[in-house]
Amino acid sequence: MRTEIQIGDYQIGEQHPCFIIAEMSANHLMDFDRAVKIIEAAKQAGADAIKLQTYTPDTITLDSEKSYFQITQGTIWDGTTLHKLYQQAYTPWEWQPELKKIAEEMGLVCFSSPFDSTAVDFMEEMQMPAYKIASFEITDIPLIRQTAATGKPVIISTGIAHQEDIDLALKTCLEAGNDQVALLKCTTAYPSPYEDINLHSIPMLAEDFHCISGLSDHTLGQTVAIGAVAMGAKIVEKHLTLSREDGGADAAFSMEPEEFREMVDQIRLIEKALGERTYQLTEKQENSRQHSRSLFVVRDVKKGEVFTTDNVRSIRPANGLHTKYYEQILGAVASEDIEAGEPLVWRMVEK
Repeated sequence: MRTEIQIGDYQIGEQHPCFIIAEMSANHLMDFDRAVKIIEAAKQAGADAIKLQTYTPDTITLDSEKSYFQITQGTIWDGTTLHKLYQQAYTPWEWQPELKKIAEEMGLVCFSSPFDSTAVDFMEEMQMPAYKIASFEITDIPLIRQTAATGKPVIISTGIAHQEDIDLALKTCLEAGNDQVALLKCTTAYPSPYEDINLHSIPMLAEDFHCISGLSDHTLGQTVAIGAVAMGAKIVEKHLTLSREDGGADAAFSMEPEEFREMVDQIRLIEKALGERTYQLTEKQENSRQHSRSLFVVRDVKKGEVFTTDNVRSIRPANGLHTKYYEQILGAVASEDIEAGEPLVWRMVEK
């Protein structure tokens, strides 16, 4: 897999800033104008991309009351069926070309998650620049194959994946001729408990699968997303809503615009702090070394006098000999008169 990919105008990889995605999902509440406002909020909050979801209730599940289709797994959606949930949550397809146009005019990348082959075809008509495979679709090999065959970058969430599922998904992409794949650590609980996140998986994904890794985050707040960047995440995805009080299928674990802005700001700060793997000091650090310790004469010393613990000490600043010579200096003889407060240098020591 490639360790650097491009989506729109953004390079994503080790040497580039984290690619931050605002996920709209169901937060439009079936209101086109609200969807536009979420895109505007994403831009103002510093997101790089807005992500949609491309499905209808009938392309993702069946309208059935059978037990298989009841949501009973202890989620915030328990008590309804999959079809009824997706009837509330889907983004009307007729909106999506216009939403993409609006987002791009604002300078945002706009792409989507397809959930069946018709969605991939529709997204290709819209010329979307990338694809996102949701966690529950990582086992849909025909969908992954069709998506990868577009030749565009594919971001895959691994929320319900065993290692063999990831192996198979990546193998499928490679067989389709696509090595532009990124993997996102994801915890499929809504909201996700912090103890289930396992941020150590982010560098593990990158190392084990030789790809870009990141986080699709459903926790509350910004802490996990910032921690993920510190662990090496090059993609972060968070749900964005105008207000959690407005409700909706995803509201409980979505960020409001001010929170999203704060998260972006903190991510950009942590990126500055991360720097690079080096022991080399910055110019400021080199200057600060002048305040480190060295050997100084702390009492007047006459020529021929012996250096002792009473007249030579390791103190700040760094103008004198390195402290590693302290034991060597003790017992040596002064080659000249030295005033207290002078840094000790080799010419003061009799050979």
